[in-house]
Amino acid sequence: MTSRMFFKNTCLIGVASLLVISVAVAHAAADKKDKPQGRLLLGKVLDPQDNPVVGAIVYVTNMRNHAVKTYIVGHEGTYRFPGLSTVDYEVYAQYNGHKSDTKSVSQFDDRSEVYVDLRIDVR
Repeated sequence: MTSRMFFKNTCLIGVASLLVISVAVAHAAADKKDKPQGRLLLGKVLDPQDNPVVGAIVYVTNMRNHAVKTYIVGHEGTYRFPGLSTVDYEVYAQYNGHKSDTKSVSQFDDRSEVYVDLRIDVR
């Protein structure tokens, strides 16, 4: 094999390698873009008769760093916390001095959407 043929073959292999790498990187980026960024915690705050508790405040606590996020429930009684890290969380609701039970969301729960209803006895 001449040095010229060797050079051509080496260039072809190099170009083919770059093409394969760029396709793999583009595919990995597309996979990352399609996956939701973080976990979504959502649910409703309800009274014992399954009526929405409008104006309740939902608290979610990151148990790793103890950061607290809040959400004020609207007329449908729903709340949502998008983009949560995969760590343990505790969630509860309060309304006019009444508090729901505290619910836990485990870091080992691999669902991308976690639905938790909270009940407050507002009597």
